[in-house]
Amino acid sequence: MTTAELWRRGQEGWPRRFPVAQFPNPPLLLAFAGWGLAEVTEGTAHDAGRVVFTVGLVVWAGEEALGGVNWFRRMLGAGALVWIAVRAVA
Repeated sequence: MTTAELWRRGQEGWPRRFPVAQFPNPPLLLAFAGWGLAEVTEGTAHDAGRVVFTVGLVVWAGEEALGGVNWFRRMLGAGALVWIAVRAVA
């Protein structure tokens, strides 16, 4: 099985009839990378990692909220956007 086939299969989600979980898409992978960077660095690199994490998470949550494959995924995206907004205000 090729990497492209694995990626496509992971994007279908589980379970197939009502996907709740799926392999992370590019914005979420970017958010994870930013989080990892922020965890292992300090100073400017830490701040940059936090920004990358937040931007990636906002993009992922917006995509889920507006175009999620089912009501659960749309609510998950909307909930993440609310969480991000609350954290930004605090």
